[in-house]
Amino acid sequence: MEFKVKFWGVRGTFPCAFASHLTYGGNTSCIEVTVGGRTLVLDAGTGLRPMGKHFLRDNIRNATLLLSHAHWDHINGFPFFEPGYCPDFSLDIFARDLSGCSCIGEVLTTCMEKPLFPVPLTTMRAKIGFQNLHAGDQLDLAPGLVVKTGELNHPGGAVGYRIEYAGKSFCYVTDTEHVPGQLDQNILRLIEGADVVVYDTTYTEAEYATRVGWGHSTWNEGVKLMEAAGAKRLCLFHHDPDHDDTAMAAIEREAAQRFPGAFAAREGVTLDMLNLPAVEGIVVAA
Repeated sequence: MEFKVKFWGVRGTFPCAFASHLTYGGNTSCIEVTVGGRTLVLDAGTGLRPMGKHFLRDNIRNATLLLSHAHWDHINGFPFFEPGYCPDFSLDIFARDLSGCSCIGEVLTTCMEKPLFPVPLTTMRAKIGFQNLHAGDQLDLAPGLVVKTGELNHPGGAVGYRIEYAGKSFCYVTDTEHVPGQLDQNILRLIEGADVVVYDTTYTEAEYATRVGWGHSTWNEGVKLMEAAGAKRLCLFHHDPDHDDTAMAAIEREAAQRFPGAFAAREGVTLDMLNLPAVEGIVVAA
């Protein structure tokens, strides 16, 4: 039995290739979940490129990609996913129904057409399947492996995921914006009693005040949701490009003081969900 979560991209909005961002990482949203004999991928940001190289090295030949939504920072790694060009690789892609598009395949095809990109999606030789889902759907991907979904508050819509296996639960809740003074009931249902919740903590409270309507949240709201839902560990995610390592360490420290189960996502870190609370590689700044 295996249930491991590896962070390949933790940054929001825009990738950051700066020395000042190396501790936490600069690639945009991408998480690998190895669970129940399956490989799941959460979002296809720029972290998907190094993940793809890892798949080739480790001879991983099939995966399921679960997209939260189709904004650029969550799909801009897709054209650079090397296994997608290999005929012996298979990839099932799930995404919410998108207004004006038949499926996510149409969106990705458009993104890889001229004048936006020189190599069309038809160049990919992998077996790629596209599936629409509605927020609230449940996916039974393997015996004992269940993925639940929930609606998030984001411009154009987004979907959160809850992965359950062997009595453990991991939630992926990004991109979403809170309404001050109102806990999001969709999120509360999705994260109830969860072991680890990855939550959109793009802004500080001060920053959020000038960015209402942009579709993102704060660690403070994440703590309120965790406490109300009885969830255990809050993983700060979708780090703002302007938050360098110094800023992230301060944010992580403040969040951990308020909620002892809080930590910030770092590229390269692996969580062993079946052996919590031991967390490989995580060091909260003192």
